[in-house]
Amino acid sequence: MLDTRGVLAVVCTRALRMGENRRVPVTPTFPEATPRASDGLDAVCAAAVPAAQAAARDVADPGTVGEHLGAVAEGQRVVTHFFACTAKGYRGWRWSVSVARAPRARHATVSEVVLIPGPESVLPPVWVPWAERIAPGDLGAADALPYRADDPYLEAGFAPATDGDTTGGEALGWELGLGRARVLSPEGRDAAATRWYLGDRGPAAAEAVNATAACTSCGYWLPLAGGLRQLFGVCANEWSPSDGRVVSLDHGCGAHSETDVERPEPQALPVPVLDETVHEAVVLAPRTAAPAVAEAPVEGGAPVEDTPDENATPQP
Repeated sequence: MLDTRGVLAVVCTRALRMGENRRVPVTPTFPEATPRASDGLDAVCAAAVPAAQAAARDVADPGTVGEHLGAVAEGQRVVTHFFACTAKGYRGWRWSVSVARAPRARHATVSEVVLIPGPESVLPPVWVPWAERIAPGDLGAADALPYRADDPYLEAGFAPATDGDTTGGEALGWELGLGRARVLSPEGRDAAATRWYLGDRGPAAAEAVNATAACTSCGYWLPLAGGLRQLFGVCANEWSPSDGRVVSLDHGCGAHSETDVERPEPQALPVPVLDETVHEAVVLAPRTAAPAVAEAPVEGGAPVEDTPDENATPQP
């Protein structure tokens, strides 16, 4: 047989130690509700509205717990009561108080009290992680993006061969991704091609619609390397609004190297006519006198007299 004396001793010891703790406040009880079954709610928990409202008032600021809005069943012998929140700035919010009771218990006890938003509550926008919230164009001159180990637009590259080939194989290997940790994946190329083609340097741009020729026949068009060269290139015309940017083959602008504008024939100007019968009065500003130049003193203190120039023309 199992000796239960040790177990009883432990239980008694723990009971004595529990008596040393400070007094735990007794959960307030309310008159027992008349048992009834409606809407799947436990009768005792559904009638514990005063207990739930008192628990909400203990947590909330004074005067911010309003009328009872309703109750829902959360489970077996578990009911959540809702009370209106009358605090300023919390329009539509509700106090949620969950009550429960043990089997064959006559009274319900409060499980938790929280403030939750309602259907008409004013809520902030849904929080989006920083990595998903940043958009193209948000990166500043001194900003840096974190490393993305699981970037879907990149895939692992390949190590370069060490056979000592220097006859152009190194350049070819770099174009294929040799020597780089990661290269553009097919998904990345498709996303870039779609973004470029549907952007402002594609065939639907206003300058392309009004152009008389496409970029594919322009001398300033530089095709890209790899598979993207079949559809895209870089504009090298400084007069073009697309200079230094990726453009599609069917893009175009007014700075095409092989197009010209209509040159109208110059028209002869009429013979100028000199009209001497009238005159036009011109008002001139009064002439200001030149400032006098002070004579510089000499060592003896006497001023130097002006010596007349023999070749000077006399003034009237």
